[in-house]
Amino acid sequence: MIKFIHSGDWHLGMRAHFLPDEARVRFAQDRFDAVQRIAEIACEEQCDFVVAAGDVFDSNHVDRQVIAKTIDALSAFTIPVYLLPGNHDPLDPSSVYRTPDWVDHVPVNVTLLEHPTAIPVPGAEGVEVIGSPWHTKHQLGDPLKAGYEADSVSGGALRVIVGHGIVDEFSPDADDPSLIGAEMMREAIRDGRAHYVALGDRHSVTEIAGADGRGFYAGTPVSTDYGELEPNKVLVVTLDAGGSSVDRHTVGRWVFERPSRDLTSEADVEALAQWLEAVPSKQTTVVKLALRGTLNLAASAKLEEILERNGLTFASLNTWERHTDLVVAPDDADLEELTISGYVREGLRELRDQAATPGDDAIVARDALNLLYRLAR
Repeated sequence: MIKFIHSGDWHLGMRAHFLPDEARVRFAQDRFDAVQRIAEIACEEQCDFVVAAGDVFDSNHVDRQVIAKTIDALSAFTIPVYLLPGNHDPLDPSSVYRTPDWVDHVPVNVTLLEHPTAIPVPGAEGVEVIGSPWHTKHQLGDPLKAGYEADSVSGGALRVIVGHGIVDEFSPDADDPSLIGAEMMREAIRDGRAHYVALGDRHSVTEIAGADGRGFYAGTPVSTDYGELEPNKVLVVTLDAGGSSVDRHTVGRWVFERPSRDLTSEADVEALAQWLEAVPSKQTTVVKLALRGTLNLAASAKLEEILERNGLTFASLNTWERHTDLVVAPDDADLEELTISGYVREGLRELRDQAATPGDDAIVARDALNLLYRLAR
């Protein structure tokens, strides 16, 4: 029996242009901290080795500091670590893994899976790791096929195949030449050419149906985008010839939320405020709000104040303009409250009419109405 960590999609050096500068720095650092946390879990769980199934780096063109910080994070491991080049960091002529900054300083216990050949794991007798690396961003053929066909170097060994890409059963593009065949994987597991298939590329923890608990995507250890299911995890796999067990361990802290809210009154706006206030770990939470409905000026101004105030505490808080349809319609109470007259009142009425129409001009008019309302108050 062996125990190892299955991870992948670290995306070190990810730029995260969608975040403000301060949050972007924390987001980048948390990815390196996650690698060190994986090393701690490996020690706590007494694992024999670690595999990272592709996209260790977000790009082959990361700067030297990213490479140096990656090597520093990897130095925390005391067991063998196997890294697979994926579609973001393929082993092409410009590969980050070919640079002197990497080659001259990478820890000795870190092995790059450059070829689909069996590599015995030191200290874990009868265990082989076989990687199927990407050598180009445009892979042709099932990237795992060569790994299944690799000769064993220690007969009867447990074989851990490490691959990266989209399994055909999850892809909307059946003609993609780089798809991983689910049935081919299941056959390899059934006939003993693979005892566990460690996959990367999909950022959600996902089990491959029919693989007898021996085929998984580990997801990403730090969430990267909306729509990811069970991100922020790594898998601790216990494996023998008879079967496997897979335990999820939380590593990352980042959360991406896209809530939808219907707003038709100040009470609805207050309910949204309460939801925002209750969100834990705001500094590592990215929120994109889809807002719909009709608000009077008072409620709209209150909404703007709430979003402005909470925007100071969240990593990022914005409205999802493509899915936002919020109309500002001043009512009689709004007009009575404002002690304005003449051209200003006429301008208010024009803005009110414009805010009720569709399009970008309505957004500008809504913002102008809110500003006018707040100034007049």
